[in-house]
Amino acid sequence: MSSRDPADASAVPPALSVTRTAAAEGAAGMPRAGASILLAEPRGFCAGVDRAIEIVERALAKFGAPIYVRHEIVHNTYVVNDLKAKGAIFIEDLADVPPGATLVFSAHGVPKSVEREAEARGFRVFDATCPLVSKVHVEVAKLHREGFEFIMIGHKGHPEVEGTMGQLPGGIHLVEDVQDVARIQPAQTDKLALVTQTTLSVDDAAEISAAVKARFPMVREPKQQDICYATQNRQDAVKLLSREVDVVIVVGSPTSSNSNRLREVALKLGTAAYMVDSADDLRPEWVQDRARIGLTAGASAPDVLVRQVIERLRALGALSVRQLAGIEETMKFPLPKGLKLDGASEDSLAHLR
Repeated sequence: MSSRDPADASAVPPALSVTRTAAAEGAAGMPRAGASILLAEPRGFCAGVDRAIEIVERALAKFGAPIYVRHEIVHNTYVVNDLKAKGAIFIEDLADVPPGATLVFSAHGVPKSVEREAEARGFRVFDATCPLVSKVHVEVAKLHREGFEFIMIGHKGHPEVEGTMGQLPGGIHLVEDVQDVARIQPAQTDKLALVTQTTLSVDDAAEISAAVKARFPMVREPKQQDICYATQNRQDAVKLLSREVDVVIVVGSPTSSNSNRLREVALKLGTAAYMVDSADDLRPEWVQDRARIGLTAGASAPDVLVRQVIERLRALGALSVRQLAGIEETMKFPLPKGLKLDGASEDSLAHLR
């Protein structure tokens, strides 16, 4: 969970577990009398998202507004709007950044061409690329020097995919599904390596990977799977959650790949599932007559949004909240150099969180 949420995100507030008089069972748009909310664990912010947001906040505290960010720092509307209010300006084209400004690369990573342009324009740059994405970039560069071509499993147009494919001038073949595997034509097959977008469905990636290996038996797989630990953990938690509930609500923005995958995981298990960007998106008919409502959040969704959805469900008649057992994540990534603050600024930043 994020330390930036206004309330303590380490536990469900006692008030959420207090039983109260339920609406009559079957009332229009109301959960079944005595309905409970089950929370997936883990859910919400991962270490890479925490790090990316902190980089922007520290840059604002140290250098003052505005701080420019290429692309949304993470794919969450609430987070982006919060940072805008603090002085961050989100851009896609580096031509929109004035000379001498401070620029942050988003957690998704950027192509080499963007790195070179930022250097040429003389910006002060802080790279918020998730270290697990950077690991993929390093592996691609290393194997490229050894003469490898690449097959990348990912979603066309996603900034992480564009960033990884943009590490090389060519030689990376994108596949989005099993059908794509049959269509790609590498220049050679002796040296092929497989890489994946870090936020994919684990099951879908495994299916596509199997198709790649069937067509190219000598393909080199990553030493460690590219799909990140947080994506894996949240999908595993939803698999457990889906077996316990009548409907799953995923908190996450439409642009969030990992949030969309959580909804898909629940649906594939036969559980009704919906995604909301905020509590206002929750439609009463989704939970009507449901006795057990599952709730989770994508890796870019702050816990404050989960709390607001809980309050919305309580207003609709849900009575109690229970958190399922799950993996406790302790991963933390170091910050880039140059963002250390003085004592007063550290105190101010801590207060903002």
